[in-house]
Amino acid sequence: MHAATTVSLIPVLQDNYVFVLQGPEPGAVVVDPAVAEPVQAWLEERGLSLRAILHTHHHHDHIGGTPQLLQRWPEAEVIASGADRARIPLQTRGVAGGDQLELLGLSLQVLEVPGHTAHHIAYVLPGHLFCGDTLFAGGCGRLFEGTPAQMHASLQQLAALPDDTQVWCAHEYTEGNLRWAAAQEPADAAIRERLAAVQALRRNGQATIPSSIGLEKATNLFLKARDPEELRRRRGSKDLWRA
Repeated sequence: MHAATTVSLIPVLQDNYVFVLQGPEPGAVVVDPAVAEPVQAWLEERGLSLRAILHTHHHHDHIGGTPQLLQRWPEAEVIASGADRARIPLQTRGVAGGDQLELLGLSLQVLEVPGHTAHHIAYVLPGHLFCGDTLFAGGCGRLFEGTPAQMHASLQQLAALPDDTQVWCAHEYTEGNLRWAAAQEPADAAIRERLAAVQALRRNGQATIPSSIGLEKATNLFLKARDPEELRRRRGSKDLWRA
């Protein structure tokens, strides 16, 4: 982990994660607050002031807690895709792919990663990726607004990050994703081994997040898809899979 960076995760709702980022400067940044109460309590227990909220996309289970958090910390910035301002109306700073952010003494890069939604973005700082619902541990987001070509390009962009980059995805979907993957590729020892490790974590009530780019490249069938058509087939299979 980058020496000046601390990332904490707060489980909320059924399977969401909210991430809290701390750096060399005082305060905290929150990523994708689905709800406010547990996030506010977590920050106040630690005496932390909310400096900014980062949104990856407009879905309610990623932005629903923002209004209440702003009531408590009205000076906090709200940073999101400027192209999606109509659907993320509280943003104070609209960003796009290639933009750089300076928060808490940390430098974050914005990546455009459409596929799950039309204007989905991700945030990267050394050693860490906050990818919302584009890349999941063992999976990827459903194609609600984007195309297989967009999702394939987005995933390949993320796969180009250093292998030791920690992947902070916003849902605890890992076991289901890997059970599907093991059913598709029953001879793949890396997938079977990872599934067993994930099932052990879940039996103990532990999170399977963060993953890493290297682990995803080795075991995520969506990241391994060679082209948009292969990704389309795999996404369709996962959408219909019940087991």
